[in-house]
Amino acid sequence: MSMMRGGGRGGPPQKAMTFGPSLKRILGLLAIDRLRITAVVAMAAVSVGLSVVAPKVLGKGTDIIFDGVVGKMLARFPAGTTKAQAVAELRAGGQSQLADMLNAMNVVPGQGLDLAGLGAVLVVVLCLYVAAFFFNWSQGFMTTGIVQRGMYRLREDIESKLNRLPMSHFQQESRGDVLSRVTNDIDNFSQTLNQTLTQVLIAVLTVCGVLGMMFSISPLLAGISLLTVPLIAGITVMIAKRSQVQFAAQWKSTGDLNGHVEEMFTGHEIVKAFGQQDMAIEKFRVSNDYLYESSAKAQFISGIIMPSTNFIANLNYVVVAVLGGIQVAQGTLTIGSVQAFIQYSRQFSQPMAQLASMINLLQSGVASAERVFALLDAQEQSPEYSPAATLPEPRGRVVFDHVNFGYNPGEPLIKDLSLVVEPGQTVAIVGPTGAGKTTLVNLLMRFYEIDSGTITVDGVNTAHLSRAELRSQFGMVLQDAWLFGGTIRENLAYGRVGATEEDIIEAAVATHVDHFVRSLPEGYDTVLTDDGGGLSQGQRQLMTIARAWIAKPGILILDEATSSVDTRTEVMIRQAMNKLRSNRTSFVIAHRLSTIRDADLILVMNNGEIIEQGSHDVLLAHRGFYYDLYMSQFGDPLVEEVSRL
Repeated sequence: MSMMRGGGRGGPPQKAMTFGPSLKRILGLLAIDRLRITAVVAMAAVSVGLSVVAPKVLGKGTDIIFDGVVGKMLARFPAGTTKAQAVAELRAGGQSQLADMLNAMNVVPGQGLDLAGLGAVLVVVLCLYVAAFFFNWSQGFMTTGIVQRGMYRLREDIESKLNRLPMSHFQQESRGDVLSRVTNDIDNFSQTLNQTLTQVLIAVLTVCGVLGMMFSISPLLAGISLLTVPLIAGITVMIAKRSQVQFAAQWKSTGDLNGHVEEMFTGHEIVKAFGQQDMAIEKFRVSNDYLYESSAKAQFISGIIMPSTNFIANLNYVVVAVLGGIQVAQGTLTIGSVQAFIQYSRQFSQPMAQLASMINLLQSGVASAERVFALLDAQEQSPEYSPAATLPEPRGRVVFDHVNFGYNPGEPLIKDLSLVVEPGQTVAIVGPTGAGKTTLVNLLMRFYEIDSGTITVDGVNTAHLSRAELRSQFGMVLQDAWLFGGTIRENLAYGRVGATEEDIIEAAVATHVDHFVRSLPEGYDTVLTDDGGGLSQGQRQLMTIARAWIAKPGILILDEATSSVDTRTEVMIRQAMNKLRSNRTSFVIAHRLSTIRDADLILVMNNGEIIEQGSHDVLLAHRGFYYDLYMSQFGDPLVEEVSRL
């Protein structure tokens, strides 16, 4: 067996991905549906093929009409005159140009419109367009399903990724920005794929199919039309490079703005209490202005593509119309062929313009995809030990053996810490702010990985346990009372899967939650918002204690668990906690030293080190750092003693 460790701190890559690799990764995301994608491509090819053939067939209908009109005009020739005889007579009469044009036509002098032939052509064209519509609709339907399944898998990947990220990642990133990546960016990414994936496929196939038909009609005119491709491509690439920067800035500023709004909404009471509304509004205005500017630039720059390509397409249309008319007059093309070619030239330029206009959507979607991929690529917490160890029936013996840890490399916080906690002991951890008290329990829970040394629970190295196995042995009550949107009953039952109604009531009564819950109109069915709105801070704290009671853990961690309750409630909570801590190893972090007088062992920490340890009476008698802390709360310490804190 060997320990597997990850290195470095979590966080998104600093260098943004380029358009090409990102687009390739997007397509790879959908590759799992390759059979459906193959069917989509096949149906799109059939649809485009039918649509491309239709104009040429329709051109035959135009020729039938024109032939009928011209044949009627040639009624001046004697009955039974053939086309060849009419052409020869026109040449003899000096009408060579008319003779050349007539020679290219399928006309019978004196014969009018062939209604049967025209009807057959129209029926064929109708069938072609109906079949093309059916295949186009079918591939569009399948494409939507492919994209939505891809987004479904992507959201699952992100949810799983968030659970694998280290705590350091969430300390470095704004919550609003993370939420923006998971919601706004994925939504924009999904819309982009829905709007462009099929259109790009259809456009590319249409360009290829139409170009083939154009060459079959007139290589000269097709070559002229083909000259527009590099012009359109060059303009598109040139503009796209500039717009990509602005789209990336747009979605980054969207995340920043969401982060600010989420922060101001969460802390709106603090904002108002300190009169910082104007500052919050000004910061919002600055962020909103930046979002407006980047969005406007992105849309304006990318919006230039469509009119530029339309201008080139219109020039091509004029050239084709003029040269086509000359070829009809020279008899090298029929008017139906010219009509079909002009229709093809529109079909050729239209998808080119569509491809160009979709660049802004693609740029925006890829910019969002890059932000999502950056989250997926963020460095995860170190891998689990394999094979993972298991804990026997927990007794609660905890040992720190020469543990060293620092949040930043080269800046140690916990230095060579050694500690033995026996089963059932209550260990209080005290010290000034920043001494490393909460860090100690974070290391015990493996929220962070230690730099060196070992931590064992019941003789098992915590690094050899899976995080789920380790954390299942602990119950935590934090200073920040976290509740989620749901009923009070659901919030209390969160402590243990399968908690019964009796378990919930027992915990609520023991922790003095029951009496205020029953005073609410809906009782235990009262629905709370995600910040516990409607309850006081003390009531929310009581609920988190009740949640820990239901969990019935082997080891209990209380991080300032009574900091938000009044003195009378604190006494009741202490009584409840004494019951909860019975026969359990407990770690209690406290600034109120009155709450830890009965602790079996008190650890006094400062600058990441245990500088004193012992019982309350022993530490007071020692008259050291703990004595100064205690007297600062309950005595009349000298100024110089206070200054030591």
